Amino acid sequence: MTSFSIHGVGVSSGIAIGHAHLLSNALLEVVHYQLPKHLIDDEVKRFSNAIATVKQDLAQIKGSLRKNAPAELAAFIGTHLMMLEDKSLSEVPKNIIRNEQCNAEWAIKLQMDDIVDQFEQIEDSYLRERKQDVIQVVERIIKVLLGHQAQLSTEQQNSALHQERKLILVAHDVSPADAIQFKQHQFAAFITDVGGATSHTAILARSLNIPSIVALQRARDLINDGELIIVDGDLGVVIVNPSKEILDEYKLKQEQWELEQQKLQRIKTTKALTIDGTSIELLANIELPEDVAAVKASGATGIGLYRTEFLFMNRHDMPNEEEQFEAYRSVAEAMKGAPVTIRTLDLGADKQMNADTVVNSPNPALGLRAIRLCLSEPQIFHTQLRALLRASHYGKIKILIPMLCMLSELRQTKVFLERAKASLRKENIPFDENVELGGMIEIPAAAINAEAFADELDFLSIGTNDLIQYTLAIDRTDDAVAHLYHPMHPSVLKLISMTIKAGAKQGKAVSVCGEMAGDAKLTKLLLGMGLRQFSMHPSHVLSIKQQVLHSQLSELSGQARKVLGLTDIEKIELVVNKINLS
Repeated sequence: MTSFSIHGVGVSSGIAIGHAHLLSNALLEVVHYQLPKHLIDDEVKRFSNAIATVKQDLAQIKGSLRKNAPAELAAFIGTHLMMLEDKSLSEVPKNIIRNEQCNAEWAIKLQMDDIVDQFEQIEDSYLRERKQDVIQVVERIIKVLLGHQAQLSTEQQNSALHQERKLILVAHDVSPADAIQFKQHQFAAFITDVGGATSHTAILARSLNIPSIVALQRARDLINDGELIIVDGDLGVVIVNPSKEILDEYKLKQEQWELEQQKLQRIKTTKALTIDGTSIELLANIELPEDVAAVKASGATGIGLYRTEFLFMNRHDMPNEEEQFEAYRSVAEAMKGAPVTIRTLDLGADKQMNADTVVNSPNPALGLRAIRLCLSEPQIFHTQLRALLRASHYGKIKILIPMLCMLSELRQTKVFLERAKASLRKENIPFDENVELGGMIEIPAAAINAEAFADELDFLSIGTNDLIQYTLAIDRTDDAVAHLYHPMHPSVLKLISMTIKAGAKQGKAVSVCGEMAGDAKLTKLLLGMGLRQFSMHPSHVLSIKQQVLHSQLSELSGQARKVLGLTDIEKIELVVNKINLS
């Protein structure tokens, strides 16, 4: 058999070796056919029955969740159940069946294509990838309409029992409901044709803690059922039919990786101190209140970024003040006095709560979003600020403002914050009068003017994902230019260095909360540049701590200066590699 490799996006690290198990893609099996008028009512009924069956299946899966199952799983299943209640999926296809006299499978696929097209117009990577939830729900409906089993058959389950740890699932996409089933069967890994680093598939992969790769494009077409494959979650590479030499090499790598993961657990309670005794703060990023469990398990000393827009997603109504307050308070109380930095709403223009309300923008990335939207929607902003302030009474909450560009935006924000405080005082509602206010540095203009922002804020947080995107004029979700998205571009490093120095000059803390914070290859460089706070996905905390424990700041500062003096990415990478080997 010919050996070959496929490259994608690694979203959960580790190495898995096993045989491919292909999952069907019902969407590819949909065909279009006309129906005579006297069969239309029966077809509508068939569609309604399929919706009811999927609801029942999902409810059953949600009800059978183990108590120790990741909290994200139940939340995602709930999202899919909510989508099935939405008329855009449950009623509009019926109208299509009647108007076009077509089969139910074709009607739901047409409606799905229309919804997905609306999602495609969304600039924000996380929200755009929510289209996968719609696709996954429709996939389940079509499977029922086609007479497919919603879950693996009993025969498949029984045949896999003795080797399920060696099975690697190969799919066009993986839904949260499917992922729960994988959790119960303890498969070795999964790989998909679609998805991105911020997709639900990626989030589930990290919560299930199994090696996973997405965005492989044609893996399901190229890989045959039962073929031996290797999944390298770190490199984002799938090797099909490996030679004996490669297989032996990866078996050794697998053993070493598993050993390293066991060793990392030993430093969970160790303080993050450099060799020369400097304390480094390692914080975690979260999207939902349920993520606090993963934060505590990681050994992080607090939450450096809580993305509140997740409360606003997949719904037609705005969460009211009480709902927001309860969500923020639950996190503050669960962290028992540890810092919790909560970012205000980062939606806008094309980034609405649901696809029905999307407003097209000529250039969404540069449009009305984040703090710009909040300042243009005073009531929404006022409600969130009140909820945040109320929650500050129950823990060490800090408020973080996204996408600041001009000082005037910051000063307007302060006015809004004072109004929210005044309204609470009037009602005798307690809050932290000295709650800290920080700003995200993710626009080059803000990084260049970071000293002025630091002078008027309590802390700064560098959002490297958008900072890189805006600095290099590259859409990081566009496959055509993704290879140009580089965190070690000299201009990016200079902007980060400027921000860290600005914070130090004003005596204000500076953290990095983007993907760079969780990249162990960059830890020593960032330490040498003066960074003392890192905030990342909980799964990365221990690997970053390990780098910190092996770092000598007195040496790294000089090496970082050398890197900042370079103008070529390739040369920068060579020096960074040498720094990591020292």
